[in-house]
Amino acid sequence: MLGLEDLEIGLMFWAGADARDTLRKVKEFGVRAGQLGFPGDLPLDGAAERWDKALTAEQFTPVTAVCSYVGEDYADIPTVQRTVGLVPPDTRKERVRRTKAVSDTARKLAIDSVACHIGFVPEEPDDPVYAEIRDVAREICDHCGENGQFFTLETGQEPAKVLLRFIEDVKRPNLRINFDPANMILYGTGDPIEALDVLGKQVISVHCKDGDWPPVDQPKALGVERPLGDGSVGIPRFIAKLKEIGYRGVLSIEREEQDANRRTADIRNAVALLRRLTGRDSARS
Repeated sequence: MLGLEDLEIGLMFWAGADARDTLRKVKEFGVRAGQLGFPGDLPLDGAAERWDKALTAEQFTPVTAVCSYVGEDYADIPTVQRTVGLVPPDTRKERVRRTKAVSDTARKLAIDSVACHIGFVPEEPDDPVYAEIRDVAREICDHCGENGQFFTLETGQEPAKVLLRFIEDVKRPNLRINFDPANMILYGTGDPIEALDVLGKQVISVHCKDGDWPPVDQPKALGVERPLGDGSVGIPRFIAKLKEIGYRGVLSIEREEQDANRRTADIRNAVALLRRLTGRDSARS
């Protein structure tokens, strides 16, 4: 794969049925790296072979394999608690199996990081579910470790100090963080810039995403995602803080807008914004 620059601008995208076509569409945004998401209903049989050929042909570097799971729903906080990640007991066994299968596929693609939303980890360690999820994280970390990979937890559903304590309790050197600043705002769990001071040493990948806080009169609601630069994250501060803590990895833009035309425009604007903030515009002039 290509050698990447510090703070290379990339894109978080989902694997489509046609790997080559998916990558060509991603590259239209002027990026050559990013996070490759595997939808929960995407068959993995033969996926490594198809994607390996496409990645080589298109000279594209995936830095993280992202897992999602069938049945997840992000409508509001209670729905997320009930359906998302590895916490819901009825789907846990199958989702652990799926995560390991994505790890195995990623190994064949030389991807050294696997990410997911683990779900709402209880804030109190004496909650029985806390120990269950700790042990699940250990199991997945051990599997990823055998594949030479990190297992990364995406931020948002826990305050920074709770997430850090959980990582310390898991006690696996390959458990790290995929930092999404907007998610902390969308879930109302804390200021993302302050969270980087707490979690910075554990962060090995990031999403560049923006959003606004949940309405104060709707405690079960999520905030609203916004185009990069239009929300409450403070993207210039975010990039400056990443530089301050020594982060040098890919800046993977994530935009979950459902309207395809608006999503395309928002991603193009996000690329332009990040080029300005990382000094790439001046480097080209």
